[in-house]
Amino acid sequence: MTKPVPTLFEWLGGMPALSAMVKLFYERIPADSLLAPLFAHAAPEHAEHVTRFLAEVLGGPKAYSAELGGHPAMLRKHVGRALTEEQRQRWMQLLLQCADEVGAPSDPEFRSAFVAYLEWGTRLAVINSQPGADVSGAAAMPSWGWGEAKGPFIAE
Repeated sequence: MTKPVPTLFEWLGGMPALSAMVKLFYERIPADSLLAPLFAHAAPEHAEHVTRFLAEVLGGPKAYSAELGGHPAMLRKHVGRALTEEQRQRWMQLLLQCADEVGAPSDPEFRSAFVAYLEWGTRLAVINSQPGADVSGAAAMPSWGWGEAKGPFIAE
């Protein structure tokens, strides 16, 4: 009998691994001159909310949708922040450094899928953070796997 393919969340190491990565990331933010101002007034539970969001996207528990409003709620968190491409790239760089440091899997298949989601998600965050961005819709929660394409997205 063939074993089922694990989710990205399972392959990463579940909630303990994801929590360690996000915790380390947010511990590093205050020392980063580009990112620190973005998170200076973040609520104490911010890192936990991001952990729940990523867990759900990567195939883990659906706690973010059940308890925190799903993808529309995450989109609204970025409204009016006017994130820049430089900030997006730094966010990615720092998160991936933290993934390495906590021992996240380094196999090409996992990293390709993980980075693909981070690229997609951070670019969406930049778009939705710009003045005039419309995030009033009922966006479905992303569900990321081992390589499926998610676009291109064309708003109409």
